[in-house]
Amino acid sequence: MATVYVEARPKGRSEGSHIDDYVVETQGDHVLGTFTTQKAAIDWAKANGHSPHVARVRHLNDKKRPDHWRAV
Repeated sequence: MATVYVEARPKGRSEGSHIDDYVVETQGDHVLGTFTTQKAAIDWAKANGHSPHVARVRHLNDKKRPDHWRAV
């Protein structure tokens, strides 16, 4: 099972600002899909054999820091 990351967009937004959509990305920032809700992104990732991770704090999303992420 490949680890993928569910991230809110736009990237680099400040905490509490509007979220446009959610993306499922690989470690290398390759977007696999775009979704209107975080749940839809997680459900898609699981249905496609991936292990989705979400940021513990949405505006902190450095993929190189494992403590920023939790499996869902």
